[in-house]
Amino acid sequence: MFSARPLFNQRFGPVLVLTLIVCLIGFITRCVLFFKTIEFVDASFLRIVGIFGIGLFYDFVVSCFFAVPVAVYCWLVSDTWYRSKWQRISLFTLFTILIMALVIVAGSEIAFWQEFYVRFNFIAVDYLVFTNEVIGSVLESYNMPLIFTGIFLVAAFILFFFRKLLIASQLPVVKFRQRTRTFLLLLLFPLAAFFLVSNKYKNFSDNNFVNELGGNGLYEFGASFWITGLGYEKFYPKNSDAENFVRLRQMLQAPNATFSNDSLSIDRVIKNEDPEKKLNVMLISVESLSADYLEYFGNKEKITPFLDSLIPHSLFFENFYAAGTRTVRGLEALSLSIPPTPGKSILRRPNNEGLFTIGNVLKSKGYAVNFIYGGNSFFDNMGSFFGNNGYTVKDLSSIPTSMINHRTSWGIDDEATLNFTLQQCDLAYNAGKLFFNHTMTLTNHRPYTYPDGRIDIPSAAHTPAGGVKFTDYALRKFMTDAAKKPWFSNTLFVIVADHCSQSAGKNALPVNKYHIPCFVYAPGLVTPAIEARLTSQIDLAPTILGLLNLNYTSRFFGMDVFQTRPSQNRLFISTYQNLGYLKNQHLVILAPMKQPESYTPDFKTGTGIKIPDSDTLTKEAIAWYEGASYLFNSGKYKSLPN
Repeated sequence: MFSARPLFNQRFGPVLVLTLIVCLIGFITRCVLFFKTIEFVDASFLRIVGIFGIGLFYDFVVSCFFAVPVAVYCWLVSDTWYRSKWQRISLFTLFTILIMALVIVAGSEIAFWQEFYVRFNFIAVDYLVFTNEVIGSVLESYNMPLIFTGIFLVAAFILFFFRKLLIASQLPVVKFRQRTRTFLLLLLFPLAAFFLVSNKYKNFSDNNFVNELGGNGLYEFGASFWITGLGYEKFYPKNSDAENFVRLRQMLQAPNATFSNDSLSIDRVIKNEDPEKKLNVMLISVESLSADYLEYFGNKEKITPFLDSLIPHSLFFENFYAAGTRTVRGLEALSLSIPPTPGKSILRRPNNEGLFTIGNVLKSKGYAVNFIYGGNSFFDNMGSFFGNNGYTVKDLSSIPTSMINHRTSWGIDDEATLNFTLQQCDLAYNAGKLFFNHTMTLTNHRPYTYPDGRIDIPSAAHTPAGGVKFTDYALRKFMTDAAKKPWFSNTLFVIVADHCSQSAGKNALPVNKYHIPCFVYAPGLVTPAIEARLTSQIDLAPTILGLLNLNYTSRFFGMDVFQTRPSQNRLFISTYQNLGYLKNQHLVILAPMKQPESYTPDFKTGTGIKIPDSDTLTKEAIAWYEGASYLFNSGKYKSLPN
C-alpha cells in the first residue's frame, strides 16, 4: 500500500492519483491483450519496449482527458469543505464512478479484442448508434450481475489501495486564485493532447498486432470518432480525373461492352449475343461466413455439412474475396458493385438514394425486388438504403410472430427468415412476376443462439461454430423446401458471405481474413464447376446479370467474371482507412496521409513481404478508389432512367 508522499500532499494531488490509476489499468489491460496475442507478436526486446513505452504515452494522454472532472472538483471546492472528513465521501464517490468506468472500458476492450483483435475502432463507434442491439447482445452473451459485482469489487480494491494518497491532498490550504492558476495550467495538457497527438505514433512496427498493443482503446475510440467521415480527396494520393477514367475504361473493357462518350464515366452498354434468360435470382448473404469454416478449405469441425455438399453441384468460386470487414461493406459491394470508399460505407452516407444497384437494374426488367432481413432494418441504415434504391424492404416488422422460433437482440433465427423468404418467392411467382430476393442472415453473430433441437451444438454454448452450423442447417432446409416449389427449376440460388468472422492479422490488410465462399446453384441452368480465378465481391452483381444474358447499361465497377481476361483479375480489400488493391501477387495499400506501400501477400497466413512500389499498379489502385469516390460524390453513380 502506498504511503502519503509530498508529491500528493497538495490540492491537485487527486489528479496525479487518477493519472496513476489510468496508467495502471492501461498497463494491466495491455498485458492481458499481449499474452492473448503473444503467438502473433513475434516479440523481441525492442518491440516489447515499444509496446509498453508507447502504450504508457497513450495511457497518459487518456489520463489528461479523464482527469478533467477531478481537476474541476479540486478547483471549485472550498478549503473549509475540502479539509473536512465529510468531503472524503464526495471525493471517494467521484473516484469510484471514474474507476468503475475505467474498469468497464478495460473489460469491454478485452472482449472487443477477443472478437476483432484490435483496439476500439470505427466498429465500436458505429455500435454506439445501435445501443439496443449491442446492449441486448451483451446481456444475452454474458452473466452481467456477476460481471458488475466483479467491476465494483475491483474498483473498491483500487480505491482502497490509493486512499492514503487521496487523503494526503486534504492537508494544505490553497487560495482560489492559486487554485485557478494551477487548474488552467492542467487544462493545457488535454488541449495539447487533442491538437498535437495522433494515433499514428503507435505504428512503429510492420506487425499490426504490435501497433495495436501500443495504443489505448479509449484514445483509438476518440480518433475513430473524428475520422469516420474520411474523404478520399483530402487524405489519399490522387491522379487527375481524366487520367483515372482513361485507366478505368481500359481495365473494364470487355468483349460485350461499349463505352459511352462521357469520358469522365464508366458507363457502358452490355450487349449479349444470346437472348436474355428469364430466371429468378435468390441471393443469400450469410453473416460472417469465413471460407475457413468450410471443410473444403481445411476445417475439421464439420460445421458446414450442407454447404460442403453443395460444392460439387454448384458453380463454386474458391478464390472469392470480401471487400471489407463489416456487413455494410458486404451489402455495399453486393448491391452497388463499387470499391469501398474510405470512412463510412455508402449505406450510411447522405445522398445515397437512387443509386445504380443490381436491384434497380432488375426492377427495370420487371422483377419483384426485395431486401429481406430478420432484424430491425434501421440497423446500419439498411432499410433506408435499400428502400431508396430499388428494393422493397421486408424486415422483422413484416414477419409474422407465428413463424418465429427464436429471438435475440439482433433479430430472429435464420430458419424463420428463410421460411419467410420462401413465402415472398411464392407471392411473386403467383403474381406472375420474376423475383430477385436478397436475404441477409444474422444467426452467426454474438450471442450465437438459436432454436434448440436443430443441430448437435447446444444454443447455450454461445459459440461461433454453433452459429455457423445452425445457419448451414437453415440453408439446407430452405433449399430442400425450395426444391418442391414450381419456381425452383427457373431460379439461380446465390450464397455468399458478407465478410469474414475476423479481420485482424499481422499486416494492415491480411488477405486471408477476406477469403469468403460463393456458390451459384441452379441445377439444369448453370454447369457445376470450380472457378479458380481471383474474384472480388464487387464482381458478383455483374456476373449474375451475365449469367442471365442481360442487356443493360452498366455503371458497375465490378466485372462479369466470364467476360474478363486473366490480366483483369484483381481484388479490393479494405478497412475504413486502409484501401487495398491486389493484382499479380502485388498488394498496394493506400492509407490516409501516407505514401502508398506494396507487399507480396501470403494468401494462407495473411502475412506479407514489403516490396518496391509499382508505379503502374499504384496508379491503377488510385484510379479505382478515387474514381469510385468521384462518381459517388458527383452524383454520377445514380440509377439510369428506364
